[in-house]
Amino acid sequence: MIQTFSLSPGVTLRCCCDGRFKQGCLSLQLVRPMGADEAAMNALLPTVLLRGTVRHPSLRSITLALDDLYGASVSPQVRRVGDYQTTGLYCGFMDERFALPGDRVLEPMAEFLRELLLESPLENGGFLERYVESEKKNLISSIQCDLNDKQAYAMGRLLKIMCREDSFGLPRLGEPEQVAAITPQGLYRHHQRILAQSAVQLFYVGSRAPEQVAELLAPLLDFGRREPVPLPPQTDFHPCPGQDVTETMDVTQGKLCLGFTTPITNREPDYPAMQVLNQVFGAGMTSKLFMNLREKESLCYSIGSGYYGSKGILTVSAGIDSAQRDRVQAGILHQLQLCAQGEITPGELENAKQGLLSGLRAAHDSPGAIESYYSGGVLSGVQLSPEEAMARIQAVTLPRLCRAAQSVRLHTAYFLTEGRSDR
Repeated sequence: MIQTFSLSPGVTLRCCCDGRFKQGCLSLQLVRPMGADEAAMNALLPTVLLRGTVRHPSLRSITLALDDLYGASVSPQVRRVGDYQTTGLYCGFMDERFALPGDRVLEPMAEFLRELLLESPLENGGFLERYVESEKKNLISSIQCDLNDKQAYAMGRLLKIMCREDSFGLPRLGEPEQVAAITPQGLYRHHQRILAQSAVQLFYVGSRAPEQVAELLAPLLDFGRREPVPLPPQTDFHPCPGQDVTETMDVTQGKLCLGFTTPITNREPDYPAMQVLNQVFGAGMTSKLFMNLREKESLCYSIGSGYYGSKGILTVSAGIDSAQRDRVQAGILHQLQLCAQGEITPGELENAKQGLLSGLRAAHDSPGAIESYYSGGVLSGVQLSPEEAMARIQAVTLPRLCRAAQSVRLHTAYFLTEGRSDR
């Protein structure tokens, strides 16, 4: 059971008291509207904060401090959920029940989190230049890694084209040129601004009583903030004309990505039906796309679908022989039409439900899984327990699934094929 506390204006703590684990976790996320002007800075910020503090000015010093906390860890956390991007830190640590008598872990862990967040060493009115420049190189390298994964690159291009008038088309980590333009002074000013203005989401998993956790964290994470700027609510996909785009690159196989829209988001009653439809259609090795286009017809090397419930977007991604592009696209649309017509076997429906139920059962398998499930749900606007979500999945009927399929419309096609690079 999740208990929620308001620690101060705009600062919310959610606690899951769970004594099953030897490890606990504490996360802090600053929630921002996704924006091209700050996505790269939000992605860079937590890695710079983790480079050092005034009292622990190096990675070695930070590592030693965490070793003293029974080998605790702190990692950057950057998420994109619908119209929101978060930037923050995730702490993993041993639950105090397993510490030596008299030793505390949560208190010093929370104090260290505050130190990382608020006590960075400064120079010339900004973060240390050597920290910022080093982490910029690392972030640019991470972004450019998508060029080596052509399927991920193609999907990124599809979303940029399809959502060119929607914040969902912005890359979670920003663009390389945006990262390169960040200065230590600009990043520090951004840090101060978002501390003052952002909604703060804290999440704790461990054996401590939630009331004790709230009492501990309230004074530690009081930034002297004014009233934060309210977040706009999550929105559906922003309509714009669809496109059919072909680009060339030095690839060994074509990458076909299709983007579909549906009015069914995770804020609608038929959301569970869309989740099941995605599973039946293309998510997994028992789906129609995999079993028919890949296994029976051998039209593609890989194929799968994904559903972004916060925006009402369904995508299909396939690795293909470029000469088969038209046949593959026609086959994808045909399988969707079969779903809309109700040509779904009881086995297909049951396999789809079981795939979703398996994922929901795993939501309580670890502190990190618990934090991810509930934090993501809060950001997307859906706050259901795994058990409640499972019950809704089980209740999906074939007619509901068909209606969900009938609401899906092809919007944008992106095809990456062999040839001289367009990029």
